[in-house]
Amino acid sequence: MSIRILIVDDATFMRMMIKNIVSKNGYEVVGEAENGSEAIKLYSEYKPDLVTMDITMPEMDGIESVKAIKQMDPNARIIMCSAMGQQSMVMEAIQAGAMDFIVKPFKQDRIIQAIDRVMSR
Repeated sequence: MSIRILIVDDATFMRMMIKNIVSKNGYEVVGEAENGSEAIKLYSEYKPDLVTMDITMPEMDGIESVKAIKQMDPNARIIMCSAMGQQSMVMEAIQAGAMDFIVKPFKQDRIIQAIDRVMSR
């Protein structure tokens, strides 16, 4: 059974990039959200195995949505995506319940490595 992933990023280009990488590696993308509120709604609808979550987004940021998703499902597996220089936010995200993080610009190997590591926990 393939791993089902929800991709959350306000940039269409970033979502497309992650989608291409994960699809090419045999993962199934079940949904895409452009902000935290949408992510929470789609998470409860699709119950994905894993979420890739951007930190900085309009409406509701990644940290707030991680907290909300973890409240809904304490076993949720979430990987944060951040730009360089957001280390303090990454720490906050990990404390909120994220299990790993990937730094933009993305390297394909790093995304797959993070997914494998989080899914094997």
